[in-house]
Amino acid sequence: MKKSVELSPNIEALFGTRDENLHVLEDGLNINIDLRSDHIEVEGAPRDVARAEQVLADFDHLRRTGHQFQNGDLNSMLRVLVGDPNVTLRGLTEAGRQRSFGRRTVQPKSPNQRRYLEAIENHDMVFGVGPAGTGKTYLAVAMAISALLNKQVNRIILARPAVEAGERLGFLPGTLQEKIDPYLRPLYDALFDMLDPERVERYLEKNVIEIAPIAFMRGRTLNDSFVILDEAQNTTSEQMKMFVTRLGFNSKAVITGDITQIDLPNARRSGLLEAIDILQKVNGLAFVHFDESDVVRHHLVQRIIRAYDEHKVRVAEQEMTLLETKASNGDASLQARAAGNGKEQAERDAAGPPESASGSMEKPQLRN
Repeated sequence: MKKSVELSPNIEALFGTRDENLHVLEDGLNINIDLRSDHIEVEGAPRDVARAEQVLADFDHLRRTGHQFQNGDLNSMLRVLVGDPNVTLRGLTEAGRQRSFGRRTVQPKSPNQRRYLEAIENHDMVFGVGPAGTGKTYLAVAMAISALLNKQVNRIILARPAVEAGERLGFLPGTLQEKIDPYLRPLYDALFDMLDPERVERYLEKNVIEIAPIAFMRGRTLNDSFVILDEAQNTTSEQMKMFVTRLGFNSKAVITGDITQIDLPNARRSGLLEAIDILQKVNGLAFVHFDESDVVRHHLVQRIIRAYDEHKVRVAEQEMTLLETKASNGDASLQARAAGNGKEQAERDAAGPPESASGSMEKPQLRN
């Protein structure tokens, strides 16, 4: 199907730098877009052409109502849109307006990020599991700030295990807060990115926002709170069980972690891995898994994560091949040994009963 769509004024902003947004639509919807002087021609399956036409209509409507797309937001929305046939550009934009994230506008940049935000809205406990740079912590903090500003909760509690990444820093000087601050710096970064520094300091001073290591949460019941556990892959089994049972009335909990970066000493099993196994079928919980396609950092990060994943698969295949070779060699050795034993037994049977020391058969003694 081929259809001609008239260009409305200022529609060029939809195309993006070097028509990058049009390329997203072409690749995601399997269509061809041909730009003309006063119209564009869209060619493809009827359903895909209709979706492209809907995108153009939605963009024109949003522009007329005064909506301004931030840098990169439109491209991210289009990527989400082509990944989910039930999503529209207008629907994504209006959903973003309903959430207040302080001084920042936060839009999901992939289908999994959109599922993550929706899961947090619709469930009281959500696990976000995936590689670095997929927005797990940032989006969780954004949703916590939105809940606080909309008076859905009275406070935000941010927790994280105090585990170093592959090294031991030893004694840290200062007060307790100064000792744990280095471990919780990523959470501070997200807060200061979305709220004014003075407001963050005021919230921290009044304990409206509380940041603490997970070790100090035992015995607490967290009511009217939005609780985030970051770097959950570095919790022990006991710590994870303790955390997920802290949830009180009118509270939400988000647990984030990357199971490929576990820094626990002595090869202890991660509490996050155990929780995924145990809680997978519990009603009321949601699990959202991210992959390298959700990475929103430098484009090299996606390639690096993919390379590590491929290396892990190769190593696993080599180990499996080695085990199969050892098992095959072991079976062959047993068979050869069994065959050798059988041959020796056959030779003994053919030789008859053993002779006496004198070299002659003993004659049976006759009784009188």
